[in-house]
Amino acid sequence: MGIFDSIKNVASSAAAEAKRNFIARADDAKDQIIYKYPERNVRAFTQLTVQADEMCLFVKDGVVVGKLGPGRHNLESNNIPFLSKLLEKVTGGDLFIAEIYFVSTREFTQIKFGGPIGDARDPETGLAIGTMVYGDFAQRVVDPEKLLVGMVGLQKTSNESFVGWFKSQVMKVIKDRIAELLVKKKWPLLDVTSGAYTEEIEEEVIAGMDKHTQNYGVKITSFGNFTISIKPEDEATLKKLSKDVAYSRLAGGFQQYAQGQAMLGAAEGMAKGGGEGGGGAGNALGGMGMGMGFGMAQMFMNQNQANQQQAVQQQAPAAAAAASAGPSVMDRLKQLNELKGAGLLTDDEFNAKKAELMKLL
Repeated sequence: MGIFDSIKNVASSAAAEAKRNFIARADDAKDQIIYKYPERNVRAFTQLTVQADEMCLFVKDGVVVGKLGPGRHNLESNNIPFLSKLLEKVTGGDLFIAEIYFVSTREFTQIKFGGPIGDARDPETGLAIGTMVYGDFAQRVVDPEKLLVGMVGLQKTSNESFVGWFKSQVMKVIKDRIAELLVKKKWPLLDVTSGAYTEEIEEEVIAGMDKHTQNYGVKITSFGNFTISIKPEDEATLKKLSKDVAYSRLAGGFQQYAQGQAMLGAAEGMAKGGGEGGGGAGNALGGMGMGMGFGMAQMFMNQNQANQQQAVQQQAPAAAAAASAGPSVMDRLKQLNELKGAGLLTDDEFNAKKAELMKLL
């Protein structure tokens, strides 16, 4: 070993000894909620530095013996009484033995979370659909001593294990609260995934988190990008079924709705057949002038409105007689489809009049 190697070793040892005279959070651990100082043996009169947004705690045998707030502290028992409990007597009072933790008290934001919620039953269709949730949250330690005691008991005193544990608590509360809200509020799943109830869900989750984390001295302060989602194919299925359910309610029941759809399909087939044969209703209507065709369409709409008003004004027996005397709703649906097939009604006009007729079934 050369003289220069010897000098390097001496310098390195001196630097290590100097570091042992100063205790502080490591630079690469500034963004950690919990930082455990690597040394347990601390010399008396060592200088301890605690930043403005953290608390330093001394732990022995799983119990917090004492804590120090922001500032620079000389570790001697005369100035800091609780240190006397940590003195190693065989060293003549020159050594403290304890685990030292730095706990950040500032707010930590954009902590990512996400995962499956499980099957949620949609109140409109009755289907059980797999749901997922993801986003980020902000949290703050409000009681460092509670946090550290709780984490020591769970053997999760590293920053990684604490954050992982806390995320699991967030997911558990989210699952429970969302499932409860869907059952109690009967919110349609499509509305939930669209974000219509995000604010209410966030408030419920934050309130629910307080019950689970207050014993650990931690608080969720806010959520960001809170999103509940389902698979695209499940969304398409829900949309189709929701539409069918809505139409069946307008028609007064699924049987009537199905009957009306079948009648419209048959009428459309007749209109097409007539057009091919040259003598059908579609061809006859197609041969009329556009002015006459729109006039017929308007007459049909006016007649339908007049019949509805008459039905409201007259007594029930008279209304029934008037309805039986005129064209039936099924006939009107057929006529409506013929007018559309002849190009005399726009899609919007057709859909609007169809919806009115379906209400009469």
